[in-house]
Amino acid sequence: MSLPSPDYRQLEDFTLHDLECVELLLRGGTVVDWPRLVMSSREEAEELVRVHELDLERTDDLKYIASVRDEAIDYLKRNFDFPVPKPIRQASLIDLLLLASGRGHRQVCACSILKVMHVIHHLRSQELRSSLPLSDQRMFGLVEEKIYRVVGSMLYGGLPIIELVGGRKHRDGQYTKLLAKQDTIGARIYDKIRFRMVTRHRDDIFPVLNHLMRRLFPVTYVMPHQSTNTLFRVRSYTEAHEHLRSLRDRLQLPVDQEDEPVRRDNEFSDPGYQVVHFVADLPVRIDDFLKEEGITPKNPGPVIFSLMELQIVDREAETSNEQGPASHAAYKERQRQAVERRLKLGMARRRSG
Repeated sequence: MSLPSPDYRQLEDFTLHDLECVELLLRGGTVVDWPRLVMSSREEAEELVRVHELDLERTDDLKYIASVRDEAIDYLKRNFDFPVPKPIRQASLIDLLLLASGRGHRQVCACSILKVMHVIHHLRSQELRSSLPLSDQRMFGLVEEKIYRVVGSMLYGGLPIIELVGGRKHRDGQYTKLLAKQDTIGARIYDKIRFRMVTRHRDDIFPVLNHLMRRLFPVTYVMPHQSTNTLFRVRSYTEAHEHLRSLRDRLQLPVDQEDEPVRRDNEFSDPGYQVVHFVADLPVRIDDFLKEEGITPKNPGPVIFSLMELQIVDREAETSNEQGPASHAAYKERQRQAVERRLKLGMARRRSG
């Protein structure tokens, strides 16, 4: 068996930033609620920029980043009379990330600017996506290409992944999912692109999630309130690992208490179903598409986003999930029966029965 790639971090190699990111993903939080960053090096900051699909060696990307920074600063001044020192106004993105990991007034300024930049960048990317003649099918192809490229490199690097399955959700599955939701037409489908990943052992999940957030999607675009974690009690899990325990008490937000109920968002899932499930908005560069189509967009940003759902389990949990009422077949049957009742009888009978 080959050893994992040298840039793959085992639990004992985790930085505080690594644990912050995994903990946020598990509870479905947002970086906008973080009072500060905890990056310990320029390399860590550069890695976060790269996973956003921004290239600090491209002049156009640097101009784009500067324009987002300047718009964020103008917003803070207009709406909050926010004092921003000149060194912060002219700081590079890397310097802002490192300043946001420090202390004092400059840390607060840098962190606030980055939060607004996060929103502006996402909105600009959404506006760009809506202006392009890019079908969902073509978009899905770009997303799948990126996922298989990144995960393929993980497999080649010897990471402890034994299975990756998934792809595009079929139309009938989308119809059934919307009919099963209470809000139906207003509901948003997050899993048009969805994958399930299986690791060798339970202790591989934290490192694999960390690697995905460093190579595939940034922690900043994990969708809030869309995570389900029925595999880990974070407090007791970190307590059992000396290095994680030493980091845990330095987290910005306290980990879940042991007596809190496990978060389950899907009423059709069996209580015995074990999974870490989350949704991320995946950044995809579209330079080649724009060049092929001969498009020069008004918005100069190089990135658009597409939602993807990912489930990750270890081999033992996967085996357990395949049995009895926790199985996928049993789940789909419960969902199908609920939709059939709703179509025939409406919600009144469902609530009373």
